[in-house]
Amino acid sequence: MNGLVVAFVVLLLLKVSVSTLLDVINLRYLRVHAKDVPDAFRGFIDSDTYRKSVEYTMAKTRFSIAHEIYDALVLALVILCGFLPWLFVASSNAIGYSIGAQSVVFCFIVLLLSVPNMPFDWWGTFRLEERFGFNKSTFKLWCSDKVKGVVIAAFISLPLVALLLFFVRSVGNAWWVYGFVAFFAFQLIMVVAYPMFIMPLFNKLEPIQEGELKQRLFALADRSGFKAKTILVMDGSKRSGHSNAFFAGFGGFRRIVLFDTLIEQMSTSQIEAVLAHEIGHYKLGHIPKMLLLYGFLTLSLFALLGALSASTQFAEAFYFSSLSQEQLIIPVFLLFLTMGGLIGFWMSPISNAISRKHEYEADAFACEAMGESESLISALRQLHRENLSNLTPHPVYSAFHYSHPTLAEREVAMR
Repeated sequence: MNGLVVAFVVLLLLKVSVSTLLDVINLRYLRVHAKDVPDAFRGFIDSDTYRKSVEYTMAKTRFSIAHEIYDALVLALVILCGFLPWLFVASSNAIGYSIGAQSVVFCFIVLLLSVPNMPFDWWGTFRLEERFGFNKSTFKLWCSDKVKGVVIAAFISLPLVALLLFFVRSVGNAWWVYGFVAFFAFQLIMVVAYPMFIMPLFNKLEPIQEGELKQRLFALADRSGFKAKTILVMDGSKRSGHSNAFFAGFGGFRRIVLFDTLIEQMSTSQIEAVLAHEIGHYKLGHIPKMLLLYGFLTLSLFALLGALSASTQFAEAFYFSSLSQEQLIIPVFLLFLTMGGLIGFWMSPISNAISRKHEYEADAFACEAMGESESLISALRQLHRENLSNLTPHPVYSAFHYSHPTLAEREVAMR
């Protein structure tokens, strides 16, 4: 067994072990607080709802452990048993090694590798979420979403992969520089295009209805220096009982989207505070900051891809043999894609720490815009209660899995 394969096995075992350990630690930590509602939360959640939130967290965690182990076994089989090289060679021999053919091979294999995850996706939706009253989707809608997702992914991925292959074959080892520029430009376009063209394929987005709520939200936007053309309401209730709000796009294409469930569950002042928080992300420059960070990470990943593709050693270590260096570029892409999570897992505390900092800043902006903190605090409490969120996650687990501070941390910061 060569060194690269040994490194893969070690990283895989390490990731599964640490991820499972974090889940177990979080479960034990939760059980300590499960007997009764903690003092800090007694003002807004009753005992029955709290116990249900504990049961929901435990069920999701057990599901996560099973899913993690299953994914690791599938990945190990795909990488170590020669399935990926066999599938690549069989597909390429069938349709060829041209740029267009190899783009199809890549997309086909990525699609095929997603199939083993389908049973867990189905179970999570129609068993776990259904059990706790969150699932509103039908099997027909679920299937329709999957088909749409595949079609859209193919429509986007095929030309993008073809462009990268064109760079590989036309500029040689410097292809990754051109690839990064093209990929990052594409990502910037998608920031605008996704909420405008792709989201409407899955959900109905309509301007908020006339009335007091609209008047107060636009008045808030005006005094916060956010010139909103429209505030959209999304029919999230057709799939889930969970509620949320988010900011999409930038510049003249920016959009604030509220779930219809959010409007149903919250008072006007609470929704106003949530909007102020989202405006805070925009006014404090969090979107461009994250784009710059993402750009740096993308450049680093493309540089690594360039180094791995400059020689045949990496692909051959994982049983891709008897192929030219030019033919090995798609195998390098596939290996990089399937193994990326082994490295990305360890980076999550860093990205989460940055995201948490932005959340604190947006909370502070919202409190200043509202002139008080209680509206946002009550809105966050409402979100946590309605979504049955874990109110007492273990700090280390939270660092790896939470992009937002915990409710208790946010309340302390606002007060």
